[in-house]
Amino acid sequence: MTTAMSAPGFDAIELEILWQSLIATVNEQARALQRSAFSPIVREAGDLANAVFDRRGRMVAQAVTGTPGHINSLALGAAHILEEYPPDSLKPGDVLITNDPYKTAGQLLDVTVLYPAFRNGKVIAFFGSTIHHTDVGGYGIGAGGRDVFEEGLWIPICKLMRGNAAGEPERSEDVWKFILSNVRQPDHMAGDLHAQMASGEVGAQRLTTLCDTHGLDDIEDLADEIIERSEKATRDSIRELPVGTYSASAKLDLTDGSVIDIVCAITVDPDAGEILVDYEGSSEASPWGINVVKNYTHAYTTFAVRSVLNPDIPNNHGSLEPIKLEAPAGSIVNAVTPQPGTARHVVGMFLPNALLKALAQIKPDQSMAEGSGAVWTMQVNGNHDDGSPFITAMFTYAGGVGARATKPGLSACSYPTGVSAVPIEVVEASAPIRFTQKALRNGSGGAGEQVGGLGQTVEFTVDTTRPWQLNAVTSRLDLPPEGIFGGEPGAAGSFTVNGENVKTQARITLQPDDVVRLDLPGGGGYGSSNRNGS
Repeated sequence: MTTAMSAPGFDAIELEILWQSLIATVNEQARALQRSAFSPIVREAGDLANAVFDRRGRMVAQAVTGTPGHINSLALGAAHILEEYPPDSLKPGDVLITNDPYKTAGQLLDVTVLYPAFRNGKVIAFFGSTIHHTDVGGYGIGAGGRDVFEEGLWIPICKLMRGNAAGEPERSEDVWKFILSNVRQPDHMAGDLHAQMASGEVGAQRLTTLCDTHGLDDIEDLADEIIERSEKATRDSIRELPVGTYSASAKLDLTDGSVIDIVCAITVDPDAGEILVDYEGSSEASPWGINVVKNYTHAYTTFAVRSVLNPDIPNNHGSLEPIKLEAPAGSIVNAVTPQPGTARHVVGMFLPNALLKALAQIKPDQSMAEGSGAVWTMQVNGNHDDGSPFITAMFTYAGGVGARATKPGLSACSYPTGVSAVPIEVVEASAPIRFTQKALRNGSGGAGEQVGGLGQTVEFTVDTTRPWQLNAVTSRLDLPPEGIFGGEPGAAGSFTVNGENVKTQARITLQPDDVVRLDLPGGGGYGSSNRNGS
């Protein structure tokens, strides 16, 4: 963090030490969560978010591990939680929870836990985490739910733990009973909730040590300085841009053949030091569970804009504040109750493809060609030969990333989410799944002065004598990722079972020895391959 000016009460060196200590604290919080989580998508793939908030619910710092969709949704979600449970209404031992999709990360499988940190009997901060749980009942990780109520258990904002007279946490028994009675794997759910609470406790303990070391009663002045510096740096970056409105659009085709239009207009206001992103003209909500709540749209919008603007500025309330968002209520990018959204990542992770086209008109050297967009997600469930059930956690695969001005696109990389692939050995250990192929798709990247990244091919089957079910969420099967500035498109994707194309977003039932093949798209190229006379 830049520390050219000294802060009131902090000299430049002390401020830098405090900032680095705060980052180390949230990083340790994240490591504790990953080490103790039950779900492989959290433990192996890093599908999580951890951050520290001040008393006002403003995100001060985030862990380096995590996904933009979770982190920036958590940045807004914490304030919604504190509207119902203000800091002064809490006591030591209280822990808050919700998976309200319209106030947090957009799907019921993403559960947010907010852990208060106390000092001298007063809340001085909150440590928040959002992770993808294996199961919350309902439909599972797919797009086939007809409304949010069919998709799983909705946990309203409530206390997961209540502080007793001694200030120690005790279970809110009714809350735990409701949650664990409505999921297929209660032990896994309970384990992941305890992991989230444990990570919050680690953060609170480390924050106490930080305050003791530096003689701080709270972190309010520190939070103000960090947030104000980040906001000023972001506004200064915006003031360097040319005034104007820059529009773009992108088309996303789904497994059933339908097409989603994402339309965006980015307005730069240097005087105010603000950017407005308006999604007017984008498609209406889908009957499938791919609708995106405004929090999640905001998350990937701010991520894409900040990536081009000045990615070195810390990601917190201050750097997010100058980026404004408008999206029509009830549209594909601003879902409202009861529109389903378990597979909201399909559209949410695609948004940067449209945004980067608009940003390329402002900063062409910092933009890039279209990529494959959302990771393809799979979840398998069925019964072992003895009749006992199995269900896998979500496992994901990525296609190619679009090429950049000076570099080719990354191959089989999950931009813009940042989530890693769960190793096939871990997936095979969780269920009777057997992978027969996993390789890069040679030639799938679009040609250009810089070549698009390669997609990948994945094949698997399930070793069972009984029918089994697959929740698969794929996209870009007909319309390939476009190149930019004369670059060629990458290869479109393909999703087949026994060589036949799958044409539905819903869960499908398969038979023993059926083979699923995934050919993920490649990224588009940047610049004409003939630009230099080649």
